[in-house]
Amino acid sequence: MKDSPSVYIGPGRLAGRAVYAARDFQEGEIVKSWDLQELSQAEYDALPQGERMFVHSFWGKMYLFPEPSRYTNHSADPNTYADMGKMCDYALRPIAKGEMITT
Repeated sequence: MKDSPSVYIGPGRLAGRAVYAARDFQEGEIVKSWDLQELSQAEYDALPQGERMFVHSFWGKMYLFPEPSRYTNHSADPNTYADMGKMCDYALRPIAKGEMITT
């Protein structure tokens, strides 16, 4: 997945990149879906070493986070929360256009 109309990739701390709001978001609004790719062990083993940092495991499965979700930086004061069931990030508060998306 490339940049969506709602977010874009810019400079940041995670592999030199981050996700930014391309528009204003209201509290409770979906900011972005993760669009995860489920991986088998063989697919994980075949990944280049630099891609493995974007793989996370939950519910006994491995998932590769594609762009732009892989570049969502963590924060002690995040502006989104992860909904594991729906596999997306929701705005915790209003987010202004140009603001870094954090979790």
